[in-house]
Amino acid sequence: MSRAALLVLADGRFPAGGHAHSGGAEAAVKAGRISGAASLEEFCRGRLHTAGLVAAGLSAAAALGIDPVALDRAADARTPSPALRVAARKLGRQLLRAARATWPSAELDALGREFPRGAHQPVVLGLAARAAGLGPVDAAYCAAYESVSGPASATVRLLSLDPFDATRALAGLAPDVDRVADRAVEAARKVVDEGVDALPAGSAPLLEIGAEVHAGWPVRLFAS
Repeated sequence: MSRAALLVLADGRFPAGGHAHSGGAEAAVKAGRISGAASLEEFCRGRLHTAGLVAAGLSAAAALGIDPVALDRAADARTPSPALRVAARKLGRQLLRAARATWPSAELDALGREFPRGAHQPVVLGLAARAAGLGPVDAAYCAAYESVSGPASATVRLLSLDPFDATRALAGLAPDVDRVADRAVEAARKVVDEGVDALPAGSAPLLEIGAEVHAGWPVRLFAS
């Protein structure tokens, strides 16, 4: 295993399409829930412990070799918002393209055949980590970090927030990312014996509602 592969997979410049999505930050900014660095950190903390934990658990399970079809169904069940399900599959399709080009893998090829319109992004992320020779801990960290780095980057554009302030907010979340990754991996290991119901199912109603509202905007800077 080359741990350096994690740096490639988690790099914001990896061509997986994440730059076009705000992780709910655009809707939160318009609603006044994000107005600066402090509220950005609180928004990201809430997202990390709900949607981020769910994504990290799915990714860790996929990296362990759990059936991706079962995991994709579990992801659907944990994503009530149709707009978020569409966004997750679009991101999954783009990530799969990038991953197959970077780390050719029979498992990634099979996933592409099974889900020609895209599997949920966290599931693809876990299989990409597996193809790169990484483990469930790496996949969980990558998913957890993505759940907060996307909104932070988007807020820099949306509010002209000082990038130093946004980065400081991310750094302040580091202990939370550790805890979420640990919880995600612990749950993923239980899936082997208990099935996908062992995975986290944290709810974030404001993210779901915001996604549906955002999808109906005639003009928006981000896709989700």
